[in-house]
This record gives sequence, structure tokens and C-alpha cells, in this order.
Amino acid sequence: DVQLQASGGGLVQAGGSLRLSCATSGLRFDTYHIGWFRQAPGKEREGVSCIRGSDGRTYYADSVKGRFTISIDNAKNLVFLQMDSLRPEDTAVYYCATSDFNTVRTRMYSGWGQGTQVTVSS
Repeated sequence: DVQLQASGGGLVQAGGSLRLSCATSGLRFDTYHIGWFRQAPGKEREGVSCIRGSDGRTYYADSVKGRFTISIDNAKNLVFLQMDSLRPEDTAVYYCATSDFNTVRTRMYSGWGQGTQVTVSS
């Protein structure tokens, strides 16, 4: 099974920035949608952003719009999530996954890896 690996998490103060990376060796990102998701303790996993690999079309959840930027480097087969103006409520484990569909519905995605922890202190 193909798995996508998220990395780049860490501890940052509120207002700070982090850049997450998503990598895989099992498929070409330019043929799929790649989504970023997060799961905070005691909460369901939620979609944050997604990008269509073929043309870079993006989607953002309202909670991160204007603060997060998703991008793709098809040459390196990497997807990034630039997170600026971070808030304590952004604290979660962040995952990336892939889908054939332009959606952030969790159940439409596959290739879940272990995720990367993002902690934002107040």
C-alpha cells in the first residue's frame, strides 16, 4: 500500500510559522489530489486544505484561509503546507493523504501515514 509521509512539525509560539512537507515514493502527485488534514486530541480528523496535482487548484477550510498556503513541487514529488500566523487551536497531528477526487472528505482519501505533531503555544 502507498503511504504518504508528513514531516516538518514542531513547537512554535502563537503567531509563528511552520512549513510541513508531504512525500511519497509510491505515486506521482501530479495525477492526484493531495490533502492536508489534522486531528486534535479528542476531536475528529478534519480537512485543512487540498491541491490538485495536475494544475495546482487549491481549497482551504475557512479556519485556515488566509493563513495557510498549500503548494506542490511536481519535479520533486512534494507537497507543502506553509502555516503562518499560527494559533493555539491549530495544535494537532497533521497528516497528508491522496484522493482521486477534489474534496476534503476524510473518507475519500487514502495513503495515511503517521502524521507530524504541530504544537502552538499561547
